[in-house]
Amino acid sequence: MDEELTGGYNEPCGQCGEVCWAISDGLQFFCKNCHNVIERTQEVDDVSSYSQNNRITSLVRSRKKTMTVGGRYWSVCEGFQFILKHQAEALVGLGVCPQFKTNMLWDFWKRFLQKTRQAYTRAPAGASLNPGLQSSESESESAFLSEASDQSRCTSASEYSSDGKSSVCSGSLDAALYVMAKGRKTRHLMSMPRTLALCYLALLWLREAITLADLLRLVSKGLVPYINVHENFPEEMEFYGMDAIIFRAETIPSYSKVHRESLELAKILQLPAFPAVSQNCLLHPTLLSLRYLIDANLPNDFHSLVCKVIEKTGMGKDFFLTFDPSGSKARLLCYDIQAVAHIIVTMKLLFKLDDEVEWMLSGGKHQDKDQVKNTESKKGSKEFCLQSWYMIVQAALERARKREELVTARQQWKSKKSIIQTLKQKSLVLKRRRVVEQLQKSFHTLSGSAPDQQPSSPSSFLFLWGQEEDADGPCLHHKHLGCVLEKRGKEKLLVNQKYWYTDLKHCHKRRCWDHFPDIEPTLPRMYLWLLGLFSFMLGVSKAEVHKEVVKVERQLIPRKKMAKEHTIKPQRKRRRTKHQV
Repeated sequence: MDEELTGGYNEPCGQCGEVCWAISDGLQFFCKNCHNVIERTQEVDDVSSYSQNNRITSLVRSRKKTMTVGGRYWSVCEGFQFILKHQAEALVGLGVCPQFKTNMLWDFWKRFLQKTRQAYTRAPAGASLNPGLQSSESESESAFLSEASDQSRCTSASEYSSDGKSSVCSGSLDAALYVMAKGRKTRHLMSMPRTLALCYLALLWLREAITLADLLRLVSKGLVPYINVHENFPEEMEFYGMDAIIFRAETIPSYSKVHRESLELAKILQLPAFPAVSQNCLLHPTLLSLRYLIDANLPNDFHSLVCKVIEKTGMGKDFFLTFDPSGSKARLLCYDIQAVAHIIVTMKLLFKLDDEVEWMLSGGKHQDKDQVKNTESKKGSKEFCLQSWYMIVQAALERARKREELVTARQQWKSKKSIIQTLKQKSLVLKRRRVVEQLQKSFHTLSGSAPDQQPSSPSSFLFLWGQEEDADGPCLHHKHLGCVLEKRGKEKLLVNQKYWYTDLKHCHKRRCWDHFPDIEPTLPRMYLWLLGLFSFMLGVSKAEVHKEVVKVERQLIPRKKMAKEHTIKPQRKRRRTKHQV
């Protein structure tokens, strides 16, 4: 019987020299005398059907995907589940409450799979797109949470059947369905930016003190896995081909991208109204503005004035701040940018920021450092001087930008593991990778190895003000605002009695475009510098900060005055105008 199976293979064994071959259960040749296993395997044709008298009626060549030893079939949703699990563990390790992983994010992920008909459904959407797809139980649910072992098993609609009809152009089974543009739009499938959006929604539901800008900063520092996270996939999950299009992330998504994805995900999940953002919540603009005032080295007296602006605009009320995706006009606020916008509007009220009044209030125009020190000594060290604050913060801002550029240049954006697009290019890709690694080693040898930078501990603040050695400059939090406030009787009034603003007219949503590049040349330089400071602190563009400033001004300035102004001078593109408040 063994001679028939071995097909007359008469080569002697390399160890004992005997000719005594047999076939194992894995269709491999082994010597029955010394149990030596060789690389030769038996070639067997798959028989698709047999008759009752055991006569072969048809032969079908198997196109089953070749897998390495220890590999297994896996679906794309398992890969995203693995990524979400590691992102949740990283955030919990940074101080987020454990319910973020065990309850919130896990419930959102199950809800997403059910709404997109990928799991927890009797009619999976994938089965209708490909006849080779069958609904089967996924074994990866227990890998997401050890605490949720009592949960029901995930009925995955994305697995191929085991009859050999699996994809040969990717390591996962259903990568082709995710790559198709039509499938992504109609089925609302998961993507890499949406993993961060899902985490942000879970953080927002728990009202954690991590804003969207904080989350993206943690991703850029590598504290939350995102860049090349596929390198952490288990070895049994083969990764190549179209998997790279889905999971490869070599850039950090922008703030606006993740914000849009969060709003869209909330609508897909059909979530109810989120918990109210009250004054005790760390996402409230009164508390967020205090944090950014400290980071910008502005006096503590600013906070009371900012709170008055928030109260005047009505943007600090619970119904305005609470996110309700079920509403007809659902809107997700940018809590961090909105808090910064209130600070900028307050500074415009105090200093006007038109490149003239702010320097006059500081004691002179275009003074040198020595002159600034003399004016400070005359006015007293307790008075806040905008010009001295500008010089201190500007120097720290330039150093911070250089540090960020250096870190960005040194960061490893490309994957260390070679990504094989097709099996035909495997040898070429591996050869190129070896050449790149050899060149990198030679370059480090010639230039000298750079000192290893110790990862800094995560902090909510970008700058450090004080008398320490590594401080960015002296602290100005104890200064007073006597130069911009004058006492008239029992009340304190602003020295500056004028306020300027850009066009506040609402644009049509479908026809609106970004007006900031058009009006940027007409804006004062001090105002643009202030936009640049806070945009760098949040990691967003100047246009996004200016957009929120306009929203705050719409709530602050009376509508009658706005309507009157627009009826007198109706213009599409207007230059900067000065109005008296």
